[in-house]
Amino acid sequence: MKFHKADLPRRGWGYPQGIRRRARKSGILVRMDWWWKRQLADEGIAVLIHDQQQIVSRAQLQAAGWSEPQIRRHLRNRRWQIVHPGVYATHTGPIGYDEQLLAALLYAGPDAAWSHYTAAEQLGLLKPRHNRPVYVTIPRLRRVKARPNLVIHRDEHWADRLAPGIPPRRTPADAVLDIIGITSSLDQAAAVIAEACQSGRVSPAGLATALADRPRLRHRASLRPILGDVAAGSHSLLELRYLRDVERRHGLPAGLRQRAVDSEFTDVFYKGFDLIVELDGRLHLVPDQRWRDLDRDNCATLRAESTLRYGWLDVTGRPCQAAVQVLHVLRRRQPVLTAKPCGASCPVR
Repeated sequence: MKFHKADLPRRGWGYPQGIRRRARKSGILVRMDWWWKRQLADEGIAVLIHDQQQIVSRAQLQAAGWSEPQIRRHLRNRRWQIVHPGVYATHTGPIGYDEQLLAALLYAGPDAAWSHYTAAEQLGLLKPRHNRPVYVTIPRLRRVKARPNLVIHRDEHWADRLAPGIPPRRTPADAVLDIIGITSSLDQAAAVIAEACQSGRVSPAGLATALADRPRLRHRASLRPILGDVAAGSHSLLELRYLRDVERRHGLPAGLRQRAVDSEFTDVFYKGFDLIVELDGRLHLVPDQRWRDLDRDNCATLRAESTLRYGWLDVTGRPCQAAVQVLHVLRRRQPVLTAKPCGASCPVR
């Protein structure tokens, strides 16, 4: 989302440090300054509305010198439409996703920041999904009335978890932990961690540091091993599930994650066994992708390496059978290699 020159504060707008000082004062919530005031003063209301995807708030209009009759006239003539109470779209067409993002912040107040999925998308940690609601977090002592397609959370550590920049948003690590706090399963949490870390904009170490400040976070006890696996090279939920359900659960040797070879990266490489395991949770209906996979397999064959390829259903629905196949190839090099069944009916022997 474009937001003109207001990304770096100046002239007394020390965001977020100035906000933090005010928020911490005596432990009492102090009214915050709006993050858009500098641009309004520098460039005027017309530029501000343009950069906000044609969204404007009553507070912004009043700060620019507009009267209530002027605002009501645009609404009465139906040149504008109401998005949230006190927040307007200055056109009559559909309200797009980017417009909803700005409208949510303007509605929630000056001490509001994008959080959860919204912050993660805006920070480039997760792929955008425009059917999601907008997530906003405000200080714990504030109250904002609920609105359709807007999810509001409250956080007593609001000021300490803000990233630099305008419009306000959570830090990358805190955005990821926000999401984990509302996920229903550990698999969902692991998928978010893997995708966010693969973006390169947050690291497992950064998440572990932020995790130390959240003693009551959901799934907290199980997150550190996942962070360790992601740091070791597991880049997706499927790779994490393979590591847990196929490799470790059956006592197989530890594979090397993300080995660089022939300008590519192999998902799992069993050094000393010349075995590659490729994991792909997608259903490839595009011929070019299918040929890329075949080319990678052919290159492995030219290096005298075997390749086993598994998808989501193989790893999650038939992990024991996958372990049997991997073990069969590994025993070509070490016939006495041991493994362990994961249960009474497991075919691994």
